[in-house]
Amino acid sequence: MKNKTLVILAAGMGSRFGGMKQVEPVGPNGEFIIDYSIYSALRYGFNKVVFVIKEEYYDIFRNTIGKRVESKVPVFYAFQKLDDIPEGFSVPEGRVKPWGTAHALYSARKYIDSNFGVITSDDFYGDDAFKELSLGLNSNDYVIVGYPLITTMSENGAVKRGVIISENSKVKEIIESSCEKVDEGVKCVPLDKNKKEFIVPDNQSVSMLMNGFTTEMIDKIGNCMKKAFENSKDDLINYEMLLPDIMDESIKEGKTINLIDTTSKWMGMTYKSDLDLVKDFIKGEIKKGTYPENLWK
Repeated sequence: MKNKTLVILAAGMGSRFGGMKQVEPVGPNGEFIIDYSIYSALRYGFNKVVFVIKEEYYDIFRNTIGKRVESKVPVFYAFQKLDDIPEGFSVPEGRVKPWGTAHALYSARKYIDSNFGVITSDDFYGDDAFKELSLGLNSNDYVIVGYPLITTMSENGAVKRGVIISENSKVKEIIESSCEKVDEGVKCVPLDKNKKEFIVPDNQSVSMLMNGFTTEMIDKIGNCMKKAFENSKDDLINYEMLLPDIMDESIKEGKTINLIDTTSKWMGMTYKSDLDLVKDFIKGEIKKGTYPENLWK
């Protein structure tokens, strides 16, 4: 069996949620969403976990989720730092926020030595999704686990989603868009102003940042960062290096990205009002036998 690492991006603050939703209890015994992700990942063959966090979060992660799982799987902590940039460059004056999801992944590079999956800490991906991700990592292609767009929509208006354009389960393009339900399906307005809005059916696959890569992705990100600092010096105050953009560039260079759809239900916690929905859903999954009532007993 191939070694498989799970990288969990957990450096965000969750400002709209009003606190650190990464460590918000959602399970009957105080489990976080991360607990359920790790539980399923171990079930399907992942054998290393790397948390990407802000350094100031270390103690709370180490003393909660870390202590719960470190006896079951090797656990490492990578710190996303603003000054972790290509050699020979400096952080521009006025820049305060991190450099984006691709940079967060790059922060974990010294712990990645095998095929690896990437998820966020505050999204509930479901058990089957980890099974599909693990199977996808058995090849040397990249992987996106896709969810039907309509199941990821909000009742409160438009949401930002990576709309996956594919052919024969091969990803052709990822279009970051603002998506909203309309009579004809779902209207998607690309964030790239050079692209026109379009309509897709309810079951259009979208990326919820559950991806699989080989180690070459780390080198790819490093090269893209260097180019960005060389060519975009005047706009580095607002520059973000997003993982979907790096994947899109990889496709254009000929890299195969396989789309694997899952039967799992995705759930997010953007606002405090989402908390009860997630808790109720997990109770239902426990009743169905998908998870034990006490994950780590």
